[in-house]
Amino acid sequence: MKIQFFGAARRVTGTKHLITTEKGTKILLDCGMFQGINTQDLNQNLGFTAKDIDFVILSHAHIDHSGLLPRLVRKGFRGPIYCTPPTADLCGIMLLDSAFIQQKDLERINERRRRRGDEELELLYNEDDVRQTLDLMVPVEYHQDFWLNRDEVKVRFTDTGHILGSAAIHLTIKDQGIEKQVTFSGDVGRPDDKILRSPESFPQAQIIICESTYGDRKHEPEPDMKAHLLRIVRDTCVTRGGKLIIPAFAIDRTQELIYALDQLANEGSLPRLKVFIDSPLAIKATSIMRKHDEYFNPDILEYIEKDGDAFNFPNLYYISDVNQSKAINDLKEPCIIISASGMAEAGRIKHHIKNNILDTNNTILMVGYCSPDSLGGALKRGDAEVKIFGETYPVRARVEVMDSFSGHADYTELIQFLKCQDPAQVKTLFLVHGEYENQIAFKEKLHAEGFRNIEIPVQNEGYFV
Repeated sequence: MKIQFFGAARRVTGTKHLITTEKGTKILLDCGMFQGINTQDLNQNLGFTAKDIDFVILSHAHIDHSGLLPRLVRKGFRGPIYCTPPTADLCGIMLLDSAFIQQKDLERINERRRRRGDEELELLYNEDDVRQTLDLMVPVEYHQDFWLNRDEVKVRFTDTGHILGSAAIHLTIKDQGIEKQVTFSGDVGRPDDKILRSPESFPQAQIIICESTYGDRKHEPEPDMKAHLLRIVRDTCVTRGGKLIIPAFAIDRTQELIYALDQLANEGSLPRLKVFIDSPLAIKATSIMRKHDEYFNPDILEYIEKDGDAFNFPNLYYISDVNQSKAINDLKEPCIIISASGMAEAGRIKHHIKNNILDTNNTILMVGYCSPDSLGGALKRGDAEVKIFGETYPVRARVEVMDSFSGHADYTELIQFLKCQDPAQVKTLFLVHGEYENQIAFKEKLHAEGFRNIEIPVQNEGYFV
């Protein structure tokens, strides 16, 4: 059996891990898009022949894990794509949104390439490719064993609490006359998420492919996340009369922010000001979240039973229309604007940041992971200047960070996620989905926990296991 790493290898985005069994069955774990600056060429070439893939198993709907599925289909893949029911529903909106964004981005990129005399890039995929992709999706619930092919590969999903429907993938593969247990963590969420259940333990594995986004970082303890958020709201919107701009992923992070503001509004502590959710994708995602509340944790379910709706309160406005979005920029009064994407690399949030970054009364609040080479990464890093739509802007607005909203486990929480495993039985542990420096630090911490054979693969590298 061979495992090859065609993405998220010593970097965070573009997850694609290919398993080839002894019988030649090819199983692709995720098919994610590379995100950030100068990733266009990486997304053009999958690194393997799409028609050769027999099965895809998808851990969750985030674009860095699902975003090249339509590219795979465009290039000839016609097999099933297994995922949880919420993941299938979320991909239905996210991949169509991705097709629209990357088509618009490609127009600008190719215009610059033409001016330089460079060859134009090919369109990754269109809406028809997305629809074909969605038709191939096979939803399977958590904890239900299913066979990919008769008597060779069995699969089970368990909940990782990262976003709605996110799953760790557990494969039982018959190899050289014995069964081998392979686990791919997908992305691991945090214990005590405000909306989702905590990550689950999983069966003993001999091979583990584990994310390491925050492999060198421990989230600062947040004794009262709502109080911290309220302080930033009051300081920005009441004391300084400015706007609070929050880049947030459309799934889970946006809903977690709305839920926190909903609670503050119910408590009577939220100032009377307008809150805009300016993201058609987030609006659709919120509807899907409501539809799948059986995946929520008991605390929010109890809150919903009393409140009726955790995602609605007075002065909350969901904005879909582009003209209404533009009108927010002309609004002179203090307000809160929550918009996608979380890394501030695409969508309406880039316009809101551009229009508000020069005002010292405003605040840009970062609430999740950002790739270092993204606009969000530059803001979190404290860069004095940033580039937006090719132009340089000094950062005069305040930049605040709240990692308590992060959907990624830190290294202590990742170790806790792995505590269900006997390290002596783990033959190889691969670290993926992390910057190399973070992975080196995490590797040392895992050695201290008893894990011995830890590999950090490079792009396109393969291992026989």
